Amino acid sequence: MWTGGWWASIPVPACREWVVVARTKSRPVVLDPADRAMLTALVRTGSYPALQVRRARILLELDENDPGRVARGEPVPTQEVVAARAGVHVDTVVKISKAYADRGGDVADTISRKKRLTPPVAPVVTGQVEARLIALACSAPPPGYSRWSLRLLEKHVALVDDIPDLDHSTIGRVLKKRNFVLI
Repeated sequence: MWTGGWWASIPVPACREWVVVARTKSRPVVLDPADRAMLTALVRTGSYPALQVRRARILLELDENDPGRVARGEPVPTQEVVAARAGVHVDTVVKISKAYADRGGDVADTISRKKRLTPPVAPVVTGQVEARLIALACSAPPPGYSRWSLRLLEKHVALVDDIPDLDHSTIGRVLKKRNFVLI
C-alpha cells in the first residue's frame, strides 16, 4: 500500500459515535375524527384496493391525534417504525406524508391515485376526424370500384390533407365504434 504524498500529513479526526436527534416534523399528519373513522372503516372493510388500504394504514399510524396513543401518553412513531409496521420502505411513508401536506390535508385525495390531466399520447382520431372519415365512407366509391374497403379508405385518407394518415385497422375501429358497415 502506498502511504506517501502530501495528504499523509493531514490529521484525520477520530471516529465519533453518531447521536440521533429527533428532527422536527415538517409535515405532521393531523386527522380529525371523521377522517379517522373513514380510514379505519376503509382498512377494516377489505373491499378496497390494496394501495388505498396501505396508504390509509400509514396515515392512521402517522396521526398526531390518535386517541389511544394520546391516552397512553405515547409519542408518534418515527417514519422508520411506521414503515416497518406497514411493510413498506421509509420513502413510501415520506411520500405519503408529503402528499397529505401538499393536498391540504385531504385524506381522500391522499389515499387515491391522482388522475392525469392529459393522456400520455394525444389521440389521433378526434371527433372531427371521425366525422370526416364517416362522410368519406358514406360518399360514392371512386370510379372502378363498386364499394369502399378499409384499404381503399386508407389510400384516400392519405390523399386528403386535413385528415391524418390512419391505418386500415384504425379506420375499421372508428367505423365499428359508430356501427357503420361497409356494404
